[in-house]
Amino acid sequence: MLVLLPPSEGKAAGPERGEPVEPEALSLPALTAARETVLNELTALCAADPDKARTILGLGERLAGETTKNAALRTAPAAPAGEVYTGVLYDALGLGTLEPAARRRAGESLLIFSGLWGALRVTDRIPSYRLGAGVRLPALGGLPAYWRRPLAEALEPAAEADGGPLLDLRSAAYRGMWKPTGELAARTVTVRVLHAPTRTVVSHFNKATKGRVVRELLSAGELPGTLPELTAALRDLGHTVERPAGDDRQLDIVVDQV
Repeated sequence: MLVLLPPSEGKAAGPERGEPVEPEALSLPALTAARETVLNELTALCAADPDKARTILGLGERLAGETTKNAALRTAPAAPAGEVYTGVLYDALGLGTLEPAARRRAGESLLIFSGLWGALRVTDRIPSYRLGAGVRLPALGGLPAYWRRPLAEALEPAAEADGGPLLDLRSAAYRGMWKPTGELAARTVTVRVLHAPTRTVVSHFNKATKGRVVRELLSAGELPGTLPELTAALRDLGHTVERPAGDDRQLDIVVDQV
């Protein structure tokens, strides 16, 4: 099974010392050339014109330092992506506190989508950066459109080799970077988190629930090999799971808290 995750807008500061990112050493090496292109564009933009970069990146005054950080991405110390990404989903997932077997499964099954890197394993070493998927870089245009072909070429073979379901927990901007097609689409399911009394979509608790669900699946043992097994596994873990009528590619997890 592969789990498709969004990144977090906020990032951990990263170590003060250490080796910088090596784009050619990241997983999914078919993405190396595309990663280098975005990295070159972002660092050059932030180094040459920080004010313009801040506007393009949609950063307010208090985040002006992010452009300085982006300009130095080639030399900044790198850390595992699972430590760099923070926020509600990643706090609930708690990668650093997983048992060794669950941590190994996380390294094999989790794919984090990124406007800068395309897609990453949690073990890939990257620096802290700022670049959302909704950004349009001057020389590249919108990032979802830029990444579609490279990600399709890299991820379709990986997903076919995995053979299991794809649990897509990405937000809309990151879903636009790669949409499984054909047989892969039939193995893909998205998740909504709904409030029990009203069946309305929840916001903050949505991310926390998705993080906990992934943690529970990783900790439970061997990951489900089919979509029916995934539904059964979630129910065995105590979740209320509903399948909307006429939509085989969506699961609703119903929660009492919001």
